[in-house]
Amino acid sequence: MLANLLHAQQREGKAIYERIIQVEIHINDNDGVSQMMPKTRSDKFELTFGNNQSVWKHVDEQDDNDELSGNGVQIKMVGPGQNDIVFYDFATARKVEQRELFDKKFIVADRIRKMKWKLTGETKTILGHTCQQATAQNNAKRMQMTMDNGKMERKEILDSSLIVAWFTTDIPVPAGPEVQGQLPGLILALEMNDGKTVYKIVDLSPKADVASIKEPSKGKKVTPEEFSEERNKMMDEMQKNNQAGGSNRIIIRN
Repeated sequence: MLANLLHAQQREGKAIYERIIQVEIHINDNDGVSQMMPKTRSDKFELTFGNNQSVWKHVDEQDDNDELSGNGVQIKMVGPGQNDIVFYDFATARKVEQRELFDKKFIVADRIRKMKWKLTGETKTILGHTCQQATAQNNAKRMQMTMDNGKMERKEILDSSLIVAWFTTDIPVPAGPEVQGQLPGLILALEMNDGKTVYKIVDLSPKADVASIKEPSKGKKVTPEEFSEERNKMMDEMQKNNQAGGSNRIIIRN
């Protein structure tokens, strides 16, 4: 009973999550590029929460599967969100992202968009905390990339997929990976894109540097729509430069 009481009182802390992504890029080639592609990649993120706010950022560590080369082709993997910092204010349902595109930084402010969650009744224990399972349908746009004989094409498609979250009311903070401000407790595990992206908590501390939970401020302030336009322009420019220069370097981004 004492342990449960202490858990219920935790409203600040720091968590480390591991993310595992199934790599999906379609390449029709004759030089073995498709055989070089890893099937999965993993990285880690840090979540600091307190004062009804949170900051989410990538953990900077050496990644062995970051870049591959062979047959005259270099492939660099850049995972979605790897260079981003995201601030959430749960009281005002607001989030501010610092996004990086080709060494340019942007500040993107938006509201926290609520999703329709369903409790399944399933439970399990993660790091000593009883977690409940909740699911939601995510309808969003994503970029699909294909490569055919050295020519890369991008196409935006509508994607509807299931999100599965495991959250604990022991820590009554609506934080966690990706879908913050949604559920009445810290998310300790999350599956997105029908299981193609998985987050799992690997460390949880009751201590947090609450003073470090601040809005990011470095970058050009843009709306979500303006950021999407900037990203598309930069990707188009990069593709043109690669084709004009005969580059065999492929950078895979979100």
